[in-house]
Amino acid sequence: MSDSAGQAPGPSLSELVVERIGLGIFVVDRDMTVQMWNRFMHEHSGLSAQQVIGRSLFDSFPDLPRAWLTRKVKSVFLLGSFAFSSWEQRPYVFRFEHDRPITGGVDFMQQNCTFMPLMRGREVVAVCVTITDATDASIVQREREEAVAKLREYANHDGLTGIANRRFFESRLSEAFARWQHLGGELSMLLFDLDHFKRVNDEFGHTAGDAVLRETARRVSAVIPRENTFGRFGGEEFALLLPATGLDEAMRIAEQVRIAIGSEPVDADGVSVPVTASCGVASARPGLDTHVSLVNEADTALYTAKREGRNRSAAFA
Repeated sequence: MSDSAGQAPGPSLSELVVERIGLGIFVVDRDMTVQMWNRFMHEHSGLSAQQVIGRSLFDSFPDLPRAWLTRKVKSVFLLGSFAFSSWEQRPYVFRFEHDRPITGGVDFMQQNCTFMPLMRGREVVAVCVTITDATDASIVQREREEAVAKLREYANHDGLTGIANRRFFESRLSEAFARWQHLGGELSMLLFDLDHFKRVNDEFGHTAGDAVLRETARRVSAVIPRENTFGRFGGEEFALLLPATGLDEAMRIAEQVRIAIGSEPVDADGVSVPVTASCGVASARPGLDTHVSLVNEADTALYTAKREGRNRSAAFA
């Protein structure tokens, strides 16, 4: 006779699977009373099956999304079909801790949930809920989204100064010009560049020249409204888009920008570099067919400022 004779039978294979599987499994009846609670749920919640089974799920976990969870379970009882919830729809149901680095950007285990009807004949007698840990997938997706956002930002900004690059500036100018054509109003832009910038590079070196460009961007950004698009057109040339701004106001802003740039020398690694700028101003007017025409008129005004002695602002006439 076997030594095991007379002993109570052990758990079935299906019971072992439910206990050992790496996902949460619990069962509730129509009253949300817990009928089953596996080891995963015990380990992550801190409450054993003995503590939970036979009690309302919400008594054991009062911070659960009660209305949402009740609605999900009732729909399974009513329709007799599966229901699902992904971490993208609701990041978590239970506030389970996770073991990933805090740099992942998630507070609790991210969870996918499946609600499965348990049938006797045609009657749903209980609902089995499975909880899958989706934290890794959520972290990877968040990192991917952050990387895409950074790439998009890099694509729109000048690497040296951090302001808009020419491509992005022209796209914003094109949009503003199209709105002006459709709605009317006022629209202006400035083009300005640093006077004798080649001398800066030749006399002080390109490192000092880069420092001057960065400081120019900083000084101008400090005196213009943040909603105005400010960009580097290339080299030492910059542009400023001024929606809802007429020529007189644009000239006032141009002088503000010019004075901010030349207010004091730039300290480039201990070297004092004097800087001034010339500025051209143009405003949208009847007869301009594209935003490129506005850029050309601002460029003509900039040439006028240089021809008249530099370190000054000129409007397109």
